[in-house]
Amino acid sequence: MIDWSPLRSVLARCRADNISVPIWWRDDDAIEPSAALDRLSNLASDLHIPAHLAVIPAHAQNSLVPAINDDPFLHPLVHGWAHRNTAPEGQKKSEFGVPREHAILDATRALTRMQTLFGKQLIAMFVPPWNRIDAALVSELKSAGYGALSTFGPRSNTLNIAQINTHIDPIFWRGHRGLVDSNNVIEQTVTMLDARRISAQYASEPLGYLTHHLVHDDPIWDFSRGILSELQNGGATCVTMKDYVK
Repeated sequence: MIDWSPLRSVLARCRADNISVPIWWRDDDAIEPSAALDRLSNLASDLHIPAHLAVIPAHAQNSLVPAINDDPFLHPLVHGWAHRNTAPEGQKKSEFGVPREHAILDATRALTRMQTLFGKQLIAMFVPPWNRIDAALVSELKSAGYGALSTFGPRSNTLNIAQINTHIDPIFWRGHRGLVDSNNVIEQTVTMLDARRISAQYASEPLGYLTHHLVHDDPIWDFSRGILSELQNGGATCVTMKDYVK
């Protein structure tokens, strides 16, 4: 049994202090329609929360286009180019996380491919695979046509492009790849929401929930429904990146 009371309490404190809590949902690695994508879509519809799908441009199938464009709760983003690890041996996986020749060309053709597929439905946000990106590339994203960048964790306030990150991940990537300890996720979320109450530095960025529909088991699906419902019921407002990315 998950104890939601700490989350409910911090949301009550936010309401008492008139602190808004915008939340957004990003889901990574979409390439084609699947039963898992259907389940994601149904959850988004049930909760009336937009799910922002980070689509891998090089592997995106044409069949994915109507699955997203005909669904009012699914919004496509750009997820790197081919989700291919280009990091030197011994370094953490990344496609754009280390300096390399032609990186900006890959980012540019990724945007072009996604615009061709999804047209006006596309939100021009760059989501680097493994949430890692070289600082030199960040400075070139805006001139390549992107309106925002999204990774994981605290954002930088010194970039030349809008950054809207994700902050909550329910998957235990370094272990069994199932649901991480739910109490830890709730504790981390409470800490972030209390920081939002105390410091304006954290209050201006939406709180981001990150999922990967292709690897979810039932506990991850159930927890995702639970935490997103609790946030909504506690006064959080669901937002779409269309309101942030111009």
